[in-house]
Amino acid sequence: MQNKRIYLLLTSLLILASCSSQYMVKGSSSVDDLEGKMLTLKIYVDGEMRSIDSTRVVHGKFTFGGSMDSTMLANVFWGDLSLMPIVLEEGEVNLRIGETQQSATGTPLNDTLSGFIQRKTQIDARMAELPHLESQMIMDGIDYDEITYELGKQSKQLAAENDQLITRFIRDNYNNVLGPGIFMILTSSLPYPVLTPQIEEIIMNAPPYFLGHPYVKKYIKEAKEVKE
Repeated sequence: MQNKRIYLLLTSLLILASCSSQYMVKGSSSVDDLEGKMLTLKIYVDGEMRSIDSTRVVHGKFTFGGSMDSTMLANVFWGDLSLMPIVLEEGEVNLRIGETQQSATGTPLNDTLSGFIQRKTQIDARMAELPHLESQMIMDGIDYDEITYELGKQSKQLAAENDQLITRFIRDNYNNVLGPGIFMILTSSLPYPVLTPQIEEIIMNAPPYFLGHPYVKKYIKEAKEVKE
């Protein structure tokens, strides 16, 4: 009888534990246009982005919270506009949305993702500076052919640096939600599924967790069909 009570107690604890995973996101916004607006938290399910939570920005503050079966990569949306990705994992996430910069920190995977976004933002900013640099070089009287050559070289270097950052990050996170998640963001900018040299490099020798992700698996299948 004693053993039976112990067994029932352990079973109850396991059931409670399996349902106890919670996520909590405490957010702040300095974007005036978001005041009073609804933000939605969406995840990729069965080939589409599905809403799992929503909240309203009040006095620059908002929160998301709920239960989850496992760690998930989600996106914060304002209407149809995706503001930023965020990892739903145990712990409290601090989400900040600004005019030019967003961050989600406080949990291991979100800290990792935030570091990646920060590095990519720096590359994007350097790329955005090239037109200003061109104007300055013209004002300085530099030969136009020289300007074209120099800016073309810098543009290629920044594009290569950007691709290397993304590829390396996905490979470093093959076995957690960040790898497939960033792959999804990378390929969403393409007009149709295609195996570019970068994508082929990413999927080469990728482990089963990554290749078995529903989005990754579907993308590779469709890209191969297009190629044929």
